[in-house]
Amino acid sequence: MFVETLDLTKQLSVELNIRPEQVERTIKLFDEGNTMPFIARYRKEVTGGLDEEQLRNLEERLAYLRNLEARKEEVLRIINEQGKLSPELEQEIKEATILQEVEDYYRPFRPKRRTRATVAKEKGLEPLAEIMIAQEFTDGDPKQIAAEYVNPDLGVEDPEQAIAGAMDIIAEQISDHPEWRKIIRGDLWENALLCSEIKEETSEAAVYRQYHNYSEPVKKIPPHRVLALNRGEKEGHLKVGLQIENAVLLKKLQGLVVNEPANIFLAELKAAAEDSLNRLILPSIEREIRAALTEVAEEQAIKVFALNLRQLLLQPPVRSKKVMGIDPGFRTGCKVVVVDEIGRVIDSTTIFPHLPQNQWEKAKETLTALLQKYSVDLIATGNGTASRETEELIAEVLLDSKLQVYYSVVSEAGASVYSASKLAREELPDFDVSMRGAVSIARRLQDPLAELVKIEPKAIGVGQYQHDVNQSNLGKTLKGVVESCVNYVGVDLNTASAALLENVAGIGPAVARSVVEYRESNGPFKRREELLKVRRLGNHTFTQAAGFLRLPEGEYSLENTGIHPESYHIAEDLLTSLGYKSDDLRKPTKLEAIREKLKALNLEETANKLNDVGLPTLKDIVDGLCRPGRDPREEMPKPVFRRDVKTMEDLKPEMTLSGVVRNVVDFGAFVDIGVEQDGLVHISQLSDKYVHHPLEVVSVGETVQVRVIDIDMERKRIALSMKGFE
Repeated sequence: MFVETLDLTKQLSVELNIRPEQVERTIKLFDEGNTMPFIARYRKEVTGGLDEEQLRNLEERLAYLRNLEARKEEVLRIINEQGKLSPELEQEIKEATILQEVEDYYRPFRPKRRTRATVAKEKGLEPLAEIMIAQEFTDGDPKQIAAEYVNPDLGVEDPEQAIAGAMDIIAEQISDHPEWRKIIRGDLWENALLCSEIKEETSEAAVYRQYHNYSEPVKKIPPHRVLALNRGEKEGHLKVGLQIENAVLLKKLQGLVVNEPANIFLAELKAAAEDSLNRLILPSIEREIRAALTEVAEEQAIKVFALNLRQLLLQPPVRSKKVMGIDPGFRTGCKVVVVDEIGRVIDSTTIFPHLPQNQWEKAKETLTALLQKYSVDLIATGNGTASRETEELIAEVLLDSKLQVYYSVVSEAGASVYSASKLAREELPDFDVSMRGAVSIARRLQDPLAELVKIEPKAIGVGQYQHDVNQSNLGKTLKGVVESCVNYVGVDLNTASAALLENVAGIGPAVARSVVEYRESNGPFKRREELLKVRRLGNHTFTQAAGFLRLPEGEYSLENTGIHPESYHIAEDLLTSLGYKSDDLRKPTKLEAIREKLKALNLEETANKLNDVGLPTLKDIVDGLCRPGRDPREEMPKPVFRRDVKTMEDLKPEMTLSGVVRNVVDFGAFVDIGVEQDGLVHISQLSDKYVHHPLEVVSVGETVQVRVIDIDMERKRIALSMKGFE
């Protein structure tokens, strides 16, 4: 091996502003196969209290740097096998800090397609190119020197052809020079414009009207516009490219190439530099810059999607309520189901209130009868096709019946994906695809997390340009979000579906199925340790997963907390020191007394008295004892329930409304204000203060106060403002 081992600990410590010992110990935890949620929750003493975001950043940078080192080794091996590895080049490659630098150094040695330069080399013109680039001749006739390389048998008929071939070789050498490429690349990043124009004025291209004759500095263009331009280009509506001051760049490059102005090949070297710049360097670096802009834009889009998804998944559950779920539709009707308090379907039907059937009154009678028969508490209706018309129907039913029932509009994104899935067929074998969608909508109101984990995350639709970004990176990130949310909330081991269980730290799909099979064969779990009897679930998986699994009705009260089995003895010792037992956690009066005593503790002193516990773990144990069975989602904003409905025609400028944030993007937030179209609060209207990014101010699911600025009935657009409501 040529590469000295990179001091990963030192580099990551500097980059991420984390102490070296934290980095070293955390890397060891990763390498031992521990999961992210487990490390973040149960190894705080080891990591020095790194949170999940810090851990993910560390994991990503560690993977990048290890990949960088592996690439260095590969490049050095290849160059050495060619017999061209000098000590200076070896050192430069070893000291490279990014992959781009390594690839630049490797470029001259990389196998190439047949180029003009390779053809010229085959004609024996490389020595002439070396003479020209050396710039040692300050007088004489260039053609006389070139005449020595004339060889008709190889296709070099005269000195002019010899010089032309040598210039092709020099142009490629200039293009492959790592330092010169770096200078040109830096200049483009600093000064180039990204420009676009519409290729042809068509109705399909109208959506890109704002990008006709558009230009913006490369260094300033925001990520969402990069993705918009990429999409327009991919669809064939936009012509996109960099605008560059070629003359300035050419002068700079020629100055780098020419070190002896008096040399006899001055004109040829300048011409070769111009050819290299226009034919080789600029197209290549433009591709690099476009790719880099896209990479940054995709990372931002994925980040926004991930944050929105997290807020959506952590919407508070609506417990102990019977819910009517309605999947709206026109021609095929509205699918209606009623589910009990734990999501079991107790009735279903189809109504046809809209065109073409138009059975409005009959639909009202059917809904009223179902609401009364099952004492339904809430109605959840989807927000897709026929949503607004169905809302009007529900509002009429509630007004006429005077039932104390409210409805909520639920995002049905991904419901069709779930309905047609194998999982849906297994869960709801007696229902057709469309009726399963209504069940999913009802259950989403009861427990959003438990229902939404059944759907591929990118189908949930709370991001921007999610279909345009790297799908592998998107999938990996969103899977991490789902995993994080599931483990943050915790999972009831005896009621969770396999889809929910597979996101628990360490479990995965196969083990999740084994857990459900064991539960179905042997009845409910009574203790966490029973998991060790489950097929494929060994000690390592148990260690990773146990703390995130809850047993509200289990034999041991600590198992309805986030306290890990490895810390049970510490929790018991702590309770004993206060004069209580773990069973007292089930008794409300004693639980309240335990809470009061725990709040009065000096935790630092207590940690020193107890064996085998650090302060971070003790704090988590105390939190678990104070709030057994706690669901952190209950602290999130509750869903908005309604009894009436508005239309866009009801809106007037300066009207103040309450709304729910449905999606957050780089340029603002879309808010559901109870009409058929979500309104946009542009980033400039989110706050009286300067806002760097909308996520600083709003999040998906949040209830906000807005003021109507403008209503565009033709384009169905509503402009809103949140200024003045802080």
